[in-house]
Amino acid sequence: MSKHFGQQITIGGRPVGDGAPCYVIAEIGSNHNQDFDLARRMIDAAAQAGADAVKFQTFKAEAHVSKHAESASYLAERDIHSLIRSLELDRTWQAPLQAHAEAQNVQFFSSPCDAEAVAQLVALGAPAHKVASFDLPDTDLIRLIARSGVPVILSTGLADWMDIHRGIEASRSEGNDQLVVLQCTSLYPAPVHLSNLEAMATIRHAFGVLTGYSDHTMGDTVSCAAVARGACMIEKHFTLDRTLPGPDHAFAMEPHEFAEMMRRIREIESAIGDGAKTGPRPEEMEMAEKGRRSLHARDDIPAGTRLTADMLVVKRPGHGIPVHLRDHLVGRTTRVEIPRDAWVTWDMV
Repeated sequence: MSKHFGQQITIGGRPVGDGAPCYVIAEIGSNHNQDFDLARRMIDAAAQAGADAVKFQTFKAEAHVSKHAESASYLAERDIHSLIRSLELDRTWQAPLQAHAEAQNVQFFSSPCDAEAVAQLVALGAPAHKVASFDLPDTDLIRLIARSGVPVILSTGLADWMDIHRGIEASRSEGNDQLVVLQCTSLYPAPVHLSNLEAMATIRHAFGVLTGYSDHTMGDTVSCAAVARGACMIEKHFTLDRTLPGPDHAFAMEPHEFAEMMRRIREIESAIGDGAKTGPRPEEMEMAEKGRRSLHARDDIPAGTRLTADMLVVKRPGHGIPVHLRDHLVGRTTRVEIPRDAWVTWDMV
């Protein structure tokens, strides 16, 4: 998957897309455990680990889930409505958390799940909004978010092509084409073999949008592979401690792991390069001169000799005439004696 389509957006002044560093989001989500101090400490840890942004989730159980809804089998809590209520973010925290994040040079935004949440985040000047996989079918919500005029990040866990099409078109219908679409597998944790990284390229070609990966797998292998495959954005669940209570801590990434992932992502980006093949780099010149082959004398060649092909051999180093120019050398007459094993240069003929 090429990273050189020439497509970019900006999130809070930071370029995202082709030619820009991968934008990495520490998904704090509901892992604040309704503890303001914990939320602040998580922002600090994410910033120290190198994240570009921290993301929360802004929802209310009453507006978000039916009291008759069933709990997913991986959750110990059977009453999903009560569980969701216990994970709500106090919305009065958003402004101070945003200020704290900005002081740490990380961007703050959220996944708003209702109209009030969208309005509050717009009022705060959030630099982007995220639509969770479970909310992708809610095109009314997407249109409302798109009207903010800032980038919209769409996660596509569980989605088919028409779900993705409708979500993208909902944003575009409001004149907002600042989109990043994330491939995602909505399992917690997600098995590696269901990651389907190839979908990033397919989505990009099908819809003309930037693509990335929202990673629910354990470890950083899939996130790093996604960057190597062209992801312009990575989202990874974040915690201070996987043993903390709450449904999303157990599969989240701890700060030291996140920092190592960031190191590997930046190393991978430096390895990808620009794709150009222009000959030896300056750092390679010594190896080019000493390690490559060129034309040498098979035996002593007296001055005044008309050169034939069998008088020449190909050996290291590469100080002599390049091998591909042998036919231009054969038939010329030597000006000087060329000792056996010496490389042949143009001033000798």
